[in-house]
Amino acid sequence: MTGAEEGQREFQYTAADFERVRALIHRRAGISLSVQKADMVYSRLARRLRSLGLKRFCDYLDALETDSGPEWEAFTNSLTTNLTAFFREAHHFPVLSEHLLARRGSGRLMLWCCAASTGEEPYSIAMTAVEAFGGFDAPVSILATDVDTQVLRKAEAGVYTAERLERMPEHQKQRFFLRGTGAQTGMVRVRPELQRMVTFRALNLLDSSWPLRGPFDAIFCRNVMIYFDKATQAGILRRFAPLLRSDGLLFVGHSESLFHVADAFKLRGKTVYERCLGRGRDAA
Repeated sequence: MTGAEEGQREFQYTAADFERVRALIHRRAGISLSVQKADMVYSRLARRLRSLGLKRFCDYLDALETDSGPEWEAFTNSLTTNLTAFFREAHHFPVLSEHLLARRGSGRLMLWCCAASTGEEPYSIAMTAVEAFGGFDAPVSILATDVDTQVLRKAEAGVYTAERLERMPEHQKQRFFLRGTGAQTGMVRVRPELQRMVTFRALNLLDSSWPLRGPFDAIFCRNVMIYFDKATQAGILRRFAPLLRSDGLLFVGHSESLFHVADAFKLRGKTVYERCLGRGRDAA
């Protein structure tokens, strides 16, 4: 960024500050910010400086590095991208439905959505399970995690604008959502029966240990790896392998491939992978 750009900003923000942010968020959440993201970083973190009464990014970053928790959470939440929608990448859900039905009678099925964002994805998974088994008593439990605690609170509340459901068939809207009235007109809420199928929990995929246990029948990790460098991607993906059942499925995003961990996963269908049995067991 140029000196002129720095002088026009509300807060002092230098190229060195941006590089420092890049290093901190990579270390904290594994996110690799491109050099083109300098303006995005400024606009998102400027709110934090304003809230704290600071004028320089360097002062904010100094304070951040001595913080033991709360501001790190705000920093990570500010820089986390949360693009999501109900039934996004729709080709995955018929595959999931078939997979669940093939396991009918084998006990409770465990699913993990590891980038839950504001909840649209885990609730889409839950709706697929209900439709596959024909009722809200489907033998399915869904763990939904995210590093961003702010979006998790929204997900757990399960309240959305009606516009978020525009592309959803009417029968699904009626079956799975309650419409707001009065002051809540224009809003919808996920039915409690569907909410009970999902457990939301904060989790950073970079943590040295994950407070969860498999085996899972399926893991959704869609449009997450694109924010990590290849080494970070490989480390996380290898940790997924032993958490999946031998016939479990891993769903990834449309622009993601697992060729760099071909010893752990093999392609089953369009952006759907299965384990290479006997491999991928070196996860921590």
